[in-house]
Amino acid sequence: LTDKPLKQVLGKPDTSGRLVKWSVELGEYDVKFEARPAIKSQVLADFVGDNTPMECMEENPSESKRESWKLSVDGSSYTTGSGAGVLLVSPSGWTLEYALRFGFKATNNEAEWEALIAGLTIVKHLEVQRIEASSDSQLVVGLAGGEYEPREDSMAKYLSHFQNLKSTFEILRVTKIPRAENARADQLSKLATGGELEKNQAVLIDYLDRPTISGVDVMDVDLPQEPNWMTPFINWLRDAILPEDPAEARKLVYRANRFQLRDKILYKRSFSFPWLRCLPPLEADYALREVHEGVCGNHTGRRTLSHKLLRQGYYWPTLHQDAVDLVRRCDKCQRNANISRRPSQPLTSITAPWPFAQWGMDFVGPLPMAKG
Repeated sequence: LTDKPLKQVLGKPDTSGRLVKWSVELGEYDVKFEARPAIKSQVLADFVGDNTPMECMEENPSESKRESWKLSVDGSSYTTGSGAGVLLVSPSGWTLEYALRFGFKATNNEAEWEALIAGLTIVKHLEVQRIEASSDSQLVVGLAGGEYEPREDSMAKYLSHFQNLKSTFEILRVTKIPRAENARADQLSKLATGGELEKNQAVLIDYLDRPTISGVDVMDVDLPQEPNWMTPFINWLRDAILPEDPAEARKLVYRANRFQLRDKILYKRSFSFPWLRCLPPLEADYALREVHEGVCGNHTGRRTLSHKLLRQGYYWPTLHQDAVDLVRRCDKCQRNANISRRPSQPLTSITAPWPFAQWGMDFVGPLPMAKG
């Protein structure tokens, strides 16, 4: 069954080239071409219902919800490096082994905390609500259970991060187990600090460049921005507020037809490019310097710089003039630019107001006497 005209194509006597070869190859078989009829939706529904494996369906949802996943973590710290091992087992027996290598120096307690946080992060992405975590670190289990109080700042930050993760689970229990019962997680942590980690193909491997608590000290403060060139357009498009001056209000309404506000971001319609994102002065200066002298910047000229920013999808009214000023102030552009041969000051020619207004005379002598 097909909806392609294969019967007409292969049945023509004037077929040539590759079609002839296919016609000869298919000629030995009893092939019948029939037009494919319309497929009814009920047929598809019956097909899906008949071929769905029953073992993939959940037998008893109430029992699976009551069961918990088991998480075993362990961290190790050596002079050669630090790492962590995570072993996750589902109620059905599915196992996930995870080795984490640290790109920074960490103590044994910090490695234990990193292992627990990494395991809980994986469980959170799997949308598991019930988890039983086990560790062989008495300090980590005591701090997580509230039996101990943190004395160091790093332990307090790890505990705060753990409590934030704990609030996302329905049930989370952290228990202490002997080291002998945590052998597989301990092997994974030692594997993470070994030299042949990249050759292992059976374990998930990841690298942690910096501690998890390093980003806790950064506070994102949404400071109110000073009024800039975008403020009148945003006030008009969002709140329908116009300036008090009638002339300015009329001009703003006319110019606002080329602007649009989407998700609190102002965009401008372009003639030959897609919608351009409007930037305030601080972001515009950063984008200008990044394109000119950033990682991929090659200190282009002023005209190329402004056009490149437009192609990247940015806009502000003084884009071209800011590009000119930046190229003029750039130290590397001035040092490596071509040497100008023009005079430092413009040349002025001396002209006479009327003919023979100035006379020049030169004295030569005494001249030698000639013979003859």
